[in-house]
Amino acid sequence: MPKMRIPKTRPEMRQRRHLRVRKKVTGTEERPRLVVFRSLKHIYAQLVDDVANRTLMTVSDQKVAEGKKTERSVEVGKEIAARAKEAGITRVVFDRAGYKYHGRVKAVADGAREGGLEF
Repeated sequence: MPKMRIPKTRPEMRQRRHLRVRKKVTGTEERPRLVVFRSLKHIYAQLVDDVANRTLMTVSDQKVAEGKKTERSVEVGKEIAARAKEAGITRVVFDRAGYKYHGRVKAVADGAREGGLEF
């Protein structure tokens, strides 16, 4: 019987955490999933309807204000909240995508809450 390969790198471990959380977290049309992706330079947030398998909207910090990465992350959260409210969405499920709820990921969540999203 072959041995299972244990992930060694950080991205592999994050991917495993993400898959583990995704077993429980799903988005619907009424309550979509707010997914956060964090790269080294930028941060992205999108609303996903998992039932229909489609992305409702996406926002990145590339078109948002200047400033430090954490400040831009708060703006991304506010922007996605504003666009969601225009579409009639007020409640979401937060998906941190295997990242720690800390720093830029937390900043996006705080910005989205400031913008009026509930989760």
